[in-house]
Amino acid sequence: MSGPVLLGTGARAGGRLLTSEEIDGRIGRKSGWLESQCGVRTRPVLSEAETQESLALQAAQTALDDADLHTDDIDLILFASAVGRQPIPATAALIKDALGLRKTAIPAFDINATCLSGVAALDVASLYVSAGRAMRVLVVTSEVATRALPWDTDPATAGLFGDGAAAFIVSEGGEGLSVNQVMLETWSEGYEFCTLGAGGTRYDFHSARDEFEENAFFKMDGHALFKLTRNKLPKFIDRLLEASGWSRADIDVVIPHQASPLALEHMIRKCGFTREKVVSTVRETGNLVAASIPMTLDTARRNGRIRAGDKILLIGTSAGVSLGGATLSA
Repeated sequence: MSGPVLLGTGARAGGRLLTSEEIDGRIGRKSGWLESQCGVRTRPVLSEAETQESLALQAAQTALDDADLHTDDIDLILFASAVGRQPIPATAALIKDALGLRKTAIPAFDINATCLSGVAALDVASLYVSAGRAMRVLVVTSEVATRALPWDTDPATAGLFGDGAAAFIVSEGGEGLSVNQVMLETWSEGYEFCTLGAGGTRYDFHSARDEFEENAFFKMDGHALFKLTRNKLPKFIDRLLEASGWSRADIDVVIPHQASPLALEHMIRKCGFTREKVVSTVRETGNLVAASIPMTLDTARRNGRIRAGDKILLIGTSAGVSLGGATLSA
């Protein structure tokens, strides 16, 4: 049996482009302030007619078309996101229904590894395919990250994020990107570095409403997060490349999580990549959370950055703190 292959990809950014200059006016800052703080010029956001699931559906259909497949060719759906439509039920069930698969028995469930949800879903999909449990897995990521942002207390962090969706299909064999290795690690001393505390069992809306409301916004300790990832990421990449039988010199294209312009610059310097190999979209898209890596991969494919024979590294970090990556061969 041939190994797992990443087939078609698709993406859909939020329908409205929000500039940092426009946000400056909203928050009472001088023109150019937000971009100087976070490095992001523009970010896509939902239009009034769009929803998280509508973006997801468009990305999924584009991926199916790209792979020359139909919805009834899929036998597992994974929805990968930091924050889904609601806590219960799984957003994957809604995506399945929207794809016209209501009367089929194929499973659909969610995966949450925050910004690395797409990579985690790639891992699960590849394992399902390798084990013969599924033939074709549809992975859909979609994020509405521009809600619950701390504009009042931390606008420089709030300005990093955008809304968007991306999708891909993992299949047994076929013409696409061969999945060589997927690796994930979690360093839980960073659990409190990136949080959205409300919405689960931690704060009771009925008995502790003030605490609930206080923790209903994203919080990030950027300095602590930077320090931890700086120490862990280079050696993680070493382990991933060793497991793949690659060296850094073998890599043709690096598809990183678009966390922030500063984070990308640090990764390039600290991890020994040449700038021309790294695909960077963050100044135009912002941080799209779980959709970030899959959308950047889709962009690279459609822009001709990936050519036959290329070796591709997906790499990123997420809340937790987790590190994740994958090696693909074109």
